[in-house]
Amino acid sequence: MKKLEGKVAIVSGSGRGIGRAIALKLASEGAKVVVNDLDAAPAEQTVADIHAAGGQALACPGSVTADGFAERFVQTATEGFGGLDIIINNAGYTWDSVIQKMTDEQWYAIIDVHLTAPFKILRAAADYIRFAAKKEADAGQEVFRKVVNISSIAGLGGNAGQANYSAAKAGVVGLTLAMAKEWGRYKVNVNCVAFGMIKTRLTEAPAKGDAAIDIEGRKIKVGVNPDLLAMMERSIPLGRAGTPEEAAGSVYLLCTPESNYISGQTLVCGGGITI
Repeated sequence: MKKLEGKVAIVSGSGRGIGRAIALKLASEGAKVVVNDLDAAPAEQTVADIHAAGGQALACPGSVTADGFAERFVQTATEGFGGLDIIINNAGYTWDSVIQKMTDEQWYAIIDVHLTAPFKILRAAADYIRFAAKKEADAGQEVFRKVVNISSIAGLGGNAGQANYSAAKAGVVGLTLAMAKEWGRYKVNVNCVAFGMIKTRLTEAPAKGDAAIDIEGRKIKVGVNPDLLAMMERSIPLGRAGTPEEAAGSVYLLCTPESNYISGQTLVCGGGITI
């Protein structure tokens, strides 16, 4: 029997990169997955790939910062698959600048996507989780649910040029600690994974010129200078950046039954980097 057989998971930002790898991994272990991406096409592609591999998935495209999204995300799971067992708060991007050049728009955009959106998703799930936990307790059952919030080593140690991102990711750790205490009585393990350098479209060296992504009409520069990228990789004890699949593995660990007595913890997935 697969580790997550019968479980229902929602994964924000899972049309591409790390989120996609998480969705595929959870599905491969038997979970039914609700896939989200800002754009419909990547979300639908991940769903199609899960179906092709014999799994079950539904798409819930849209911005995690949009009004009403959190409720729609949770509802897709509870109505489409009949429950909710795993919440992965992964969606996000970076919009860097030194503080004297950082605008209010930059600050709030990053805080909203990395910290406010996870808060709203957890709040939207609260009624279902409380109801389900009471029903299970009355029946004498002990059923564990999982929340994995995604942070970063920038949230643990800071990073120059990323005051907004570092603050948001530090907030994710605080949110995790609070919810571990608040939801422990409902048998919910709430943990956090702080990623180090993982190779995605946001971190890879651009093929030529400046690379950018479109976030709701904003053109956000992405990518890392090749020389800087090489220097950063040399500083990693394992000697290289991680892959999305390796990142997904760390999240999966905190979704398995073996993690039923682990809560309120931050796991660094960074190839040996310590903060």
